[in-house]
Amino acid sequence: MKIFVGLDVAKDLHWAYVIDSDAKPVLSHSVANDPDQIAALITEIEALGADEVTVALDLLGGTATLLCAMIAEAGLRLVHTPGLSVNRARQGMRGGENKSDPRDAATIAELARTRPDLRPVETEREIDVDIRLLVGRRSEIVRDQTRRLGRLRDLLSSLFPAFERQIDVKTKTGLTFLSHFAAPHELRTARAARIARKLMRSSPHLRGVLQLAEEAIMLAKAQSLDVPGATTRARLIKELAAEALAARQARDRIDSDIAELLARHPDAALVQSLPGMGVVMTAELIAHIGDIRRFRSADALAAAAGLTPVLRQSGKSYAIRRATSGDKALKRVFFQSAFAALSHPGSKAFYNRKRTEGKRHSQALIALARRRINVIWAMLNSRQPFVENFKNVA
Repeated sequence: MKIFVGLDVAKDLHWAYVIDSDAKPVLSHSVANDPDQIAALITEIEALGADEVTVALDLLGGTATLLCAMIAEAGLRLVHTPGLSVNRARQGMRGGENKSDPRDAATIAELARTRPDLRPVETEREIDVDIRLLVGRRSEIVRDQTRRLGRLRDLLSSLFPAFERQIDVKTKTGLTFLSHFAAPHELRTARAARIARKLMRSSPHLRGVLQLAEEAIMLAKAQSLDVPGATTRARLIKELAAEALAARQARDRIDSDIAELLARHPDAALVQSLPGMGVVMTAELIAHIGDIRRFRSADALAAAAGLTPVLRQSGKSYAIRRATSGDKALKRVFFQSAFAALSHPGSKAFYNRKRTEGKRHSQALIALARRRINVIWAMLNSRQPFVENFKNVA
């Protein structure tokens, strides 16, 4: 006997729905997201005495992490049913727009019964999980830093516009300076040498501190008027600058951890042999694709990244358009690495050829990114690094 278990994943309560090979319901009930209840469900499934058990769920990672780990530990076959497939199937088979956890779980079980091509969920390697978590955290820090620096520049331009145009808030020197001095009234009577000594004591090895202090004092004297709220604006700028410095340190620590993990990862050296794939890009690629065996071909990997053309055909109507779906983060990795690879002769030649064919800059880059997917997929499957004059040179 074969049974199929559909699990609708939620934060507090999962819903389990079990059917046999004839689609006859066997059991249906909620399962708390805690080890005891998940273990009880696994025991209940094993007690059915089925020859083959397939467990399907619509969510991976996050709140499903413990559930997936315990199912894998029990040795049960686990497959993934994409959420979009579940929604469409439920609307077509089970009550149209009506939605509930039992309905979703039943739909997931039915998809597991009728769709033998669902992707199996394999146990992830510890190093892949570590890289993915660090890459995710790094992305959060970078996004927050972009917002923080934008707010800092906005405040500084309202308080001290001439200095805002002069200072570079993306550098450690600029942020350190603003964490101590921000308002013109703090600088008009100050001495550049004293400012430089204070900054160097707080953060050694800064570059161009004395010159920056001299320029700041000169600009402060040129602005004789303090705007309303100058003291509060200056305090907020100093706080934002201090936060930005801490974020830089956190990002650098993560980069160091990522580099250490890549030194031990079996795919890292292969990926980094491709022009344009630095440490961060390599880590992001590994984080998003995981095991390359997930993708049956380079076309499948390109489709996952949204870099394949989409066919729209009905009757006599026939059109091909650019994909709007796919993993946007994975697409960004391929696109940015292709841009970085333009300094490589082979990649530049391919890009120029596409430009002479009439493609715009972005179109030529997308074509190069798509070509590089073939190379990456081939390298990871053949376990051979990139070499010049490779068949699919990129």
